[in-house]
Amino acid sequence: MRQATHTLTVRASGKGLHECTREVSDWVRQTGIHLGLLTLFVQHTSASLLIQENADPDVSADLEDFFERLAPESPTAYRHQSEGLDDMPAHLRSALTQTQLCIPVVDGRPALGTWQGIFLFEHRRAPGRRQIILHLSGE
Repeated sequence: MRQATHTLTVRASGKGLHECTREVSDWVRQTGIHLGLLTLFVQHTSASLLIQENADPDVSADLEDFFERLAPESPTAYRHQSEGLDDMPAHLRSALTQTQLCIPVVDGRPALGTWQGIFLFEHRRAPGRRQIILHLSGE
């Protein structure tokens, strides 16, 4: 069995879904591992990871709108305000989604469905960089 790790940096332009399927798939191919399990972990408390449809941009827009309603920015709704109005809603959104994903690797590629993509879900307004740790075990 072989293992490989990599830190993927995603430049998020602000709130929303940022697809990173191509970058993840390229790295998996470069490892030479053809069969295994890929784990992704985002090292942040105000961003998350999703596998979601990547064909119709309305899906991303609807998800973003839903989370805006579910955890809105508010000057009075939350105690934690030290990093801005968007900080506590970002933590709530992250808690309701996922910080890690596990994806089988088959034939040297993540075994995603036809319409599935890997997304960083940025919950803060400001642009920034997010690190995703990739770990692949297999043969």
